[in-house]
Amino acid sequence: MSEQPVIFHVSDGIASITLNRPASGNAIDLAMANALVDAAIRCETDRSIRCVVLTGTGRLFCAGGDVGGFATAGEGAGAHLSLLAGTLHMAVARFARMPCPMVVLVNGPAAGAGLSLVLAGDIVLAARSAHFTAAYSAIGLTPDGGMSWLLPRLVGLRKAQEIILTNRRIKAEEAEAIGIVTRLVDDEALAGEGAETAGRLAASAVDALGTARRLLQRSFTNGLETQLEDEARGIAEAGAGPESREGIAAFLAKRAPDFRGAGR
Repeated sequence: MSEQPVIFHVSDGIASITLNRPASGNAIDLAMANALVDAAIRCETDRSIRCVVLTGTGRLFCAGGDVGGFATAGEGAGAHLSLLAGTLHMAVARFARMPCPMVVLVNGPAAGAGLSLVLAGDIVLAARSAHFTAAYSAIGLTPDGGMSWLLPRLVGLRKAQEIILTNRRIKAEEAEAIGIVTRLVDDEALAGEGAETAGRLAASAVDALGTARRLLQRSFTNGLETQLEDEARGIAEAGAGPESREGIAAFLAKRAPDFRGAGR
């Protein structure tokens, strides 16, 4: 396996991003954070990318931040964490803004910022062997990677308070039940299910999906009238575009739409 901290490649419109520090549980150090920023910028700006898949190598999805690096920083730990979190946050923000969906395949345990990356997905498939931990309070730290924003929106404030403050382990079945993950998959079927899901999304009306992502993200801060106006603008822009023309034509002709051929 390559020694690159993140493996990135694009095939048939699907960008695959693989966390690749298996010996350290895919813990996020500065090199990995920078590589994630590079990958996120590519996904945000390359219009040929229609879906993004994020996963990890080895037994863990991601153990969170590289605690060994925190210790090595010594008295400079504050500055080190500021740089590391700030860099990771550039990636998280770009993943949120990119005009295509992200599928996260949780191949094993996720903790700390690893859980934050799970929460950032639009569709999250988790192996049954996975489990989830906020982890920060165990080492005297506080959430990063967007956890304090994303988790309450997915599971509710009261449940998020418990998960973050008590640091208890969330098993895969509970993670599915409370909305941390979309659905569970047998470990050996995860890659196949992920490929099928990504392929289906990549064949969809991706520009419409991108607008839907933004509407959902804004829905917790917009008032109703503002959200209604955003929806009206979004559907009008979509209706004027090639995806809608292809979708409507296919519907009337009683055939499957070819959104890939419609152009973006």
